[in-house]
Amino acid sequence: MAGRNSYLDYLAAVPLFAACSRKDLQRIAKASDEISMDDGRVLVRQGENAREAFVIVEGEAKVERNGKKIATVGRGACIGELSLLDRGPRTATVTATTPLKVLVLGPREFSGVLEEVPGLSRKLMAALASQVRELDKKAFG
Repeated sequence: MAGRNSYLDYLAAVPLFAACSRKDLQRIAKASDEISMDDGRVLVRQGENAREAFVIVEGEAKVERNGKKIATVGRGACIGELSLLDRGPRTATVTATTPLKVLVLGPREFSGVLEEVPGLSRKLMAALASQVRELDKKAFG
């Protein structure tokens, strides 16, 4: 993959990785693969068990929940990052609406990064706690 450092800004925009240092992000980028996908390709399907996360580098995709479009996502969007932690079922279906270039991070590679960088786990827990607080605030005021 040409210029893994060029993807650090995309990774830094992912809420799960927001607290990570540039060095941490470099390790995550090194552990990821870049792939291209055609228009119409399903990245993830609602209800299926999750295995990997995707960060969109180029292109757009639609997000559907229960068959209804809820969003369009593009450059810098992360799909399925929580699956790296719990491998739970997908909460939405995401389909490419243009050709896509994405970074893919699988659970084995992600676990390797966590073992390599012990402080990363604490940063990820802090980012998750922040997301939970934000969702709680939205739900309950």
